[in-house]
Amino acid sequence: MPLKLTKRRNSDNWYIRGTVRGQSVFESTGTCDREIAEAIRIKTEGRLLNESVHGKKALITFEEATESYIASGGSERFLIKVSPKTGKVSGIAAHFRGMLLKEMTQSDLDAAARILFPNASPETRNRQCYTPFIAVWNHAASNQWAEVRQWKRPRKVKGTNVVRLKTRAGTKPTTYDRAAQFVAAMSPAPAQLMTALFYTGMRPIELFTLEASEVNVPGRWITLDASKTGEPRGVPIHEFLVPLFEALLARGGILFRTHKGEPYPPTEDFGGQISSAITGARNRLQKRGVAITDISPYTARHTVSTQLVVNGIHPYVKDQILGHAADDMSRRYTHVPQQRLLDAINTLPVPQLWRDQEWWQDPVYWSRRLIRWGQASGNSRAQSLQSSN
Repeated sequence: MPLKLTKRRNSDNWYIRGTVRGQSVFESTGTCDREIAEAIRIKTEGRLLNESVHGKKALITFEEATESYIASGGSERFLIKVSPKTGKVSGIAAHFRGMLLKEMTQSDLDAAARILFPNASPETRNRQCYTPFIAVWNHAASNQWAEVRQWKRPRKVKGTNVVRLKTRAGTKPTTYDRAAQFVAAMSPAPAQLMTALFYTGMRPIELFTLEASEVNVPGRWITLDASKTGEPRGVPIHEFLVPLFEALLARGGILFRTHKGEPYPPTEDFGGQISSAITGARNRLQKRGVAITDISPYTARHTVSTQLVVNGIHPYVKDQILGHAADDMSRRYTHVPQQRLLDAINTLPVPQLWRDQEWWQDPVYWSRRLIRWGQASGNSRAQSLQSSN
């Protein structure tokens, strides 16, 4: 029978009910206005009729795929941005408003990157446009709304005599001894977060939003059901991190929090979430005559990748740890701890200075303490730490 509007008991909203070419429908219109509900009913009936004839793959738009991607746990960063003042919606999804997935081409993506980020470097366009776009596309492909496709990303210009005067912190790897020195100059809460980054290789946004339910300490395994790429993945836990994760799991909820007990903002900026902690560590080190200004949260991911290569780990294993692998078999075993990945992550070195940090004694207690601005870090509670209260 065709779709019609009905009402349920104890509800003012109109509901759509009926069958279109064998597909049953019973859903709320979300409105009590009959006129609006009728428009929604007509649109829904037309969409279902078209899908039954042409298939959903022929009708899904990038906006719809984006909404589904975000609803499944994907980040809306760069995809959807709403101005708090005007309410205007912008971002990648808004740029492609109304465009069907089946009609999208490489030139459309390249043009979007140029329009949305006209003055950005190739690296920035890649991170802020191509990566979120491809994540949505992969999500759509996994739902059979689009064909699996290899999108080309921007490359650095070759053969140029342009010299960069400044390199963004976090774009290059560092040594673990140098990282230990930097982390030792941080307050305990951001130091714990940076430690986890340097021994998992996770993306900062993945660790900022990591919850207790995703961590299996006995199995030495972290399960991310919705990663930045739109695909689930598993992350091995280094033995060095076990005491830290055990302590934070006892607290529950979001694992890594500020010294005030609040979750870090789930954004992908280079160090923006803990920028004051990064600046504080640089200042303390500078007072001691040590200049380390190129370390940020993303430094850890580059360092893990580089160190695994130096340690002779097979590129395929390295890519699985970092979440680059996308073959069907690796996704199939996302929730299953894999010994070869555990063996590989445990080749990462642990400097003694890192092991000697006092906050290891009680990570939750120390996470609420803060090094006074400009002070050198140390192991004395009385001299270098104060309560966040």
